[in-house]
Amino acid sequence: MCPFAVCSGGDEGCSSGGSSAKLPQHSHPLPKGQLLTASHSQFSKHSGSSQSTRHSVPPGPQTAPPPAVQDAAAPDDLSKALRTLPGRHLKRFSSRWQASVLGSDRNGDRNGPANPATKHIQRNQRCKLLGDESAVVMGMKRQRYVTKDGKCRVNLGPIKDKSRFLSDIFTTLVDLKYRWFLCVFTACYLSTWLAFGLVYLLDAWLRGDVAHAGDPDWPACFENVDGFLSALLLSVESQRTIGYGSRQVSAHCWEGVLLIMLQSILGSIIDALMVGCMFVKISRPQQRAQTLIFSKHCVISERDEKLCLLFRIGDLRESHMVDAKIRAKLIKSRQTKEGEFIPLEQSEINLGYIYNAGGDRLLLVEPQTITHVINNSSPFWDVGGESLRRERFEIIVILEGIVEASGMTCQARTSYTEDEILWGHRFESCMLLEEGAFRVDYGAFDKTFDVHTSPSSAKAKSEEKEREVKGHLTPD
Repeated sequence: MCPFAVCSGGDEGCSSGGSSAKLPQHSHPLPKGQLLTASHSQFSKHSGSSQSTRHSVPPGPQTAPPPAVQDAAAPDDLSKALRTLPGRHLKRFSSRWQASVLGSDRNGDRNGPANPATKHIQRNQRCKLLGDESAVVMGMKRQRYVTKDGKCRVNLGPIKDKSRFLSDIFTTLVDLKYRWFLCVFTACYLSTWLAFGLVYLLDAWLRGDVAHAGDPDWPACFENVDGFLSALLLSVESQRTIGYGSRQVSAHCWEGVLLIMLQSILGSIIDALMVGCMFVKISRPQQRAQTLIFSKHCVISERDEKLCLLFRIGDLRESHMVDAKIRAKLIKSRQTKEGEFIPLEQSEINLGYIYNAGGDRLLLVEPQTITHVINNSSPFWDVGGESLRRERFEIIVILEGIVEASGMTCQARTSYTEDEILWGHRFESCMLLEEGAFRVDYGAFDKTFDVHTSPSSAKAKSEEKEREVKGHLTPD
C-alpha cells in the first residue's frame, strides 16, 4: 500500500487514491499538503461503525502494523511522527518506495489472500510525475516540465557549496535579474566612493589638513578637504575623472598619490566588469526567441500513407536565423520491470533529419511544418486515438540558431502535452501567392481542419496490412 496520503488543512477527510476516511480531530490542524503516514486498518477504525457493517470483509490472516504506525495513533505521537518525516511538505517519487510496494504485493500473495480494498488503494496510488490518478492531484493544474513560452519548471533545491558561483562571477552577475543587477551595479560604485572618501578624510585628519583648512601657508596633502562631504567629493571626482579643480591631491605627501593610483586602477576594473555585464545582459539573444513562434497544437494525420505527428514553427522577423536546427524530446515517467521508478525520462523523437550530416538545418524563411513519422522506432508506435487521452507525457521542441545581427546563438523552446495533440487534424496553408512574391498569412498559422483518420495506432495498421498481404499470398 502507498504510505502517503495528501491531506488538506482543516478538512476532516483524507483523500487517498479515490477513497476517503475520517481522521480523529487534533488540537493543531495539519497544514495544507501535509503528508500523513497511516495504515489502512487505522482508516477503517476511524470511519465509523456504520461503514464496517455495510462492507463485510472475509476473515483472513491480518498483519499487525509496524510499531511506529501504532504509536502514531495518539494526537501527540502523531504530530511527533510527522515532524520526523524528512521533506514532508514535498511530493517525492522514490524508486525505493516503488520497490517496497512490489515487495509487499509479492509477500501478500505468498502469505495469504490480500484485502481487496488494499489492492484497490495500491493500484490507485501508483505515483506518476506528469499525472497522478488520485482525486486530489487530478483536480490540480497540469504540471508541465517546460511552459509554452519555453521556461523550464524545475526549481533547484538548497545548494550548500555557494562558492562555485563566485568562481564564475561574470556569469553569476549576468544571470541575475535586472533589479538585483542594478543593486549590485550601484553598490559597487557607492562602496568604493565611500571607502576612499573615508580614507582621504582619515589621512587629512592625521596630517592636520582638516584643522588647517583655508590656511594658505599650510602645505596640505588634500587641498580643500575639511569634512566628510568634501572628502567624498574628492573620491567621486578622482574616480570618475570629473576634476572640478577645487579639491585635489598635492605633491606634499606620497600616500595621497598612492591612494589616487589605487582608486584609479580599482575604478577601471569595476567599469570594465559592470559595463561588460550590462552590455552582455542587454544584448543576450533570449529576447530574439520571442519572435520565434510555434503552433499551439500538434496534429496527427496521415501523410504519404504514413501516420505522422506534425507541428509548425515560424520566424516573425525579416532578418532570418542562420544555421537553424530543430530537435524534439519526449518527457515521460515510467516504471521498470524491477520496480524502479524513473521520473522525467528523456527520449529522442526523430524528426526525419540526419543530424550528423547536417540534415537538421532549416531555411526558416517561411513557416515550416515539422514532421515526425510514427514507425516502429517511434515512442507513439502503439498509441491510438482513444489511448492518446490516457497517456501522460510531454513533447519538448528545441529550435536553435544564430542571430544574424549579433552572431550569438539563440534557443527557443516550447512543449506539447497529450491534451494539446489533435488526432485527425491537418494544418491549413498559410502561404499566399502575390504578384512577384509570396506572402505569409500568420492569421492561419495555428488553424487546423478535420481530416478522416483512423483511430487505430500505427502498430495496429501495420499488423493489419501484414495480415492482408499474407491473405493475398496464401493460396486458396
